[in-house]
This record gives sequence, structure tokens and C-alpha cells, in this order.
Amino acid sequence: MYNYISKNLKNTDNPKLHVKALTGNLKGLWRYRIIDYRLIVDIQDEELIIVTVDFEHGSKIYL
Repeated sequence: MYNYISKNLKNTDNPKLHVKALTGNLKGLWRYRIIDYRLIVDIQDEELIIVTVDFEHGSKIYL
């Protein structure tokens, strides 16, 4: 996860470039796909303040 954040998100002008908006009971949160894992985050005010909500394998994250 650290390598992904360092490579794709550090010093970015747009933290929403590689994310997907979530819906339903996760509305307002965003999802980064990191290989087979999902990092669910809250992006605040277009700044990269990552509040990790959950980090799980893709088959388990939405259960």
C-alpha cells in the first residue's frame, strides 16, 4: 500500500485521479484499487488526506 501511495498519490494535484466514488451506504467515500485489494478512503477538500476506512482483499471488502 505504501509503494502505491508513494508512486501514484504523493505530490499529486488531483487525488481523485485514480479513484472510484462509492455508492449506497459507502456514499461519500472513495475506492483505490491496489492489485487485488481495495483501499477505502475519505478525500477531504481536494487534498490528499487519506483517512483509511478499510483495506481488505476485493472479495471481502464490501461484505
